[in-house]
Amino acid sequence: MTSGYQSGMDSLLAGRRLSPVQRRIAHYLSEHLDEAIFLSSVELAERAGVSQPSVTRFAMVLGFAGYPELRQALRPLVMGGLPDVPQESVLRSAVDDEIRNLTVVRDRLAHLPLRELGESLAATDPLPVLGLRVSSGLATTFAYYARRIHPDVRLLTHGGSELADGLHAARRAGAEWMVAVVLPRYPVEAVQALEYAAKLGLKTAVITDKPDFPGDMVLAAPLGDRLVFDSHAAPLALAMALVEAMADAAPLRTRARLEEYERMTDEAGTFLPGQPS
Repeated sequence: MTSGYQSGMDSLLAGRRLSPVQRRIAHYLSEHLDEAIFLSSVELAERAGVSQPSVTRFAMVLGFAGYPELRQALRPLVMGGLPDVPQESVLRSAVDDEIRNLTVVRDRLAHLPLRELGESLAATDPLPVLGLRVSSGLATTFAYYARRIHPDVRLLTHGGSELADGLHAARRAGAEWMVAVVLPRYPVEAVQALEYAAKLGLKTAVITDKPDFPGDMVLAAPLGDRLVFDSHAAPLALAMALVEAMADAAPLRTRARLEEYERMTDEAGTFLPGQPS
């Protein structure tokens, strides 16, 4: 390892009291930094012989929000001393990572009670859907499609008293379940909303990346973390599988609502006719 690498690592580690596990991670980074800056947290954990949560805690001890932020800080230490890595290679690596993540979701599907959960979500009326900050995008997509097959989907993407009011109103109107998307970084308000929903008597189905996240039903999918910001391809696939399960749970209603939607959009000229070139 070059002295430039070492001085940069020394600056990050200066004054830190590391546990034995964290020292193993630091040692691996010091010896293999040129490889480590392209590894996911799971891969780094495997190489260093520690758990993935230990990698996350190590990054936080160094003052970062998580491992992706630490990796971004480490990259200039290497990129300044090595030939530039083609952007295409970085993107291909990110796509390869997403393919592995989707494979994980595919393998988990057989063990998830999607059919039962789909039946529960199709039956609850209304159906509140929660997603704050970065999670609002996936929550909005889920709610958009769920509205095509469910009579009353209520999207909650704002925090504060408005969020509490929305949960209370949904429960008072008869909701029994809530779908929540909670992805890193995890907003405190989202966790508090899950706790408040439980107090109201709502059951929660949570789409996240942590299998141990609090919720009555947790649907976990890994994130792509090779680029500056996380990629949510695998959680999106899981969310769409959940919409499919809801559609299958109420086939007559699904068919009627989809046909009505097609008639409405045809009459309104909502979409371009035919297939655009």
